[in-house]
Amino acid sequence: METSLLRSRTFAPLPSTPRPVSSQRRRRRRRLPSITFFPPQPPPPSRGDRICSSAMRQRQEWVGDWVRSNDTLVRALPILVGGASLLAVLLNRAVSGIAAVSDASSSQSRADILTLALSVTDILAGLVWLSIRPKTISQVVPRGVDCKRVDADVSSSALHELLWTWDSLTAATCCKSLVVVYGGNCILQIGVAAASLQDGSAVTVDAQRFIQGSLYKSAMESKKQSYLANLALYPGRTELPFLPANTQYHLSRR
Repeated sequence: METSLLRSRTFAPLPSTPRPVSSQRRRRRRRLPSITFFPPQPPPPSRGDRICSSAMRQRQEWVGDWVRSNDTLVRALPILVGGASLLAVLLNRAVSGIAAVSDASSSQSRADILTLALSVTDILAGLVWLSIRPKTISQVVPRGVDCKRVDADVSSSALHELLWTWDSLTAATCCKSLVVVYGGNCILQIGVAAASLQDGSAVTVDAQRFIQGSLYKSAMESKKQSYLANLALYPGRTELPFLPANTQYHLSRR
């Protein structure tokens, strides 16, 4: 009995005990290799590059100023080039002793025909450039009185946004009058308005009459801006009496 117990004790497998790991080894295991990638930065421009770009910019500005100041000469330049080329071809034809009648088998005749075609094209292009000129836009001074009417139900935040919009329009464009209709009411009328015939004050916006008009309905249905060059014509004369008579107006749906 004792022998069996000894044998069992002797040959029984011993439990495996984990080997102690030092704190330094743990830190080494937790550390992972990290790679930081920095994209290549372009080299800063040198002094020579800055001087070259500044010179090119000044040259472009000089060329633009010269073209604007000599607009007629620039537009007539194709006519001058085409006419000079045409005279040169005719002079060469006369001096070289070639027959006046063109011969298709002659390379000189074919070259002269192509040169004549290009010269005529330049002359026609110059004539088109001279006939088409951009129209200078002159600012229109509206005939009316200054007005600033705000609906009492408009909140302070909405009023701040509306006034910011008005300031932006007047600063960036030539807008002189602004009327905002929202929810069937005129919540803002600011700028130059038409003067009343009775007391000379600004004409009040009749929002219900404006909504029932054809201009408002067409803008709401098409969802596009509407332009009317002359308010004295129908329907601007009857539907927009609160704007000055010489106003060019845009109606948009927002």
